[in-house]
Amino acid sequence: MHESDAPTAQSLAHSKCVPCEGGVPKLTADQAKSFAAATPDWEVSGDANQIRRKLNCKTFVAAVDRINQIAEIAESQQHHPDLHLTGYRHLEIILTTHAIGGLSENDFILAAQIDQLLETT
Repeated sequence: MHESDAPTAQSLAHSKCVPCEGGVPKLTADQAKSFAAATPDWEVSGDANQIRRKLNCKTFVAAVDRINQIAEIAESQQHHPDLHLTGYRHLEIILTTHAIGGLSENDFILAAQIDQLLETT
């Protein structure tokens, strides 16, 4: 991927996840960094196999509502994050493409769509 081809948050948010059953190559660390530039609220793991974002919600109910909103997006994309709710209001979202054991473009598409949700609600 050339720098001029780098994805934007908007281009990712308007993309659709492609079905992945292991036939998609994992992103390299450099590719993951390029995608991460479009989703700056997400942290790329040291091994570049997952991205994560942490949120603090006002209440337990607000956190569960947020999980349900994220679940709707994930279902529409058929790409599902790991969601962890701790301390009654601390939400962690982890994205990876399980079928390939690492990151794919799908993870950043879903991250951008989650970001869009968080900006508008």
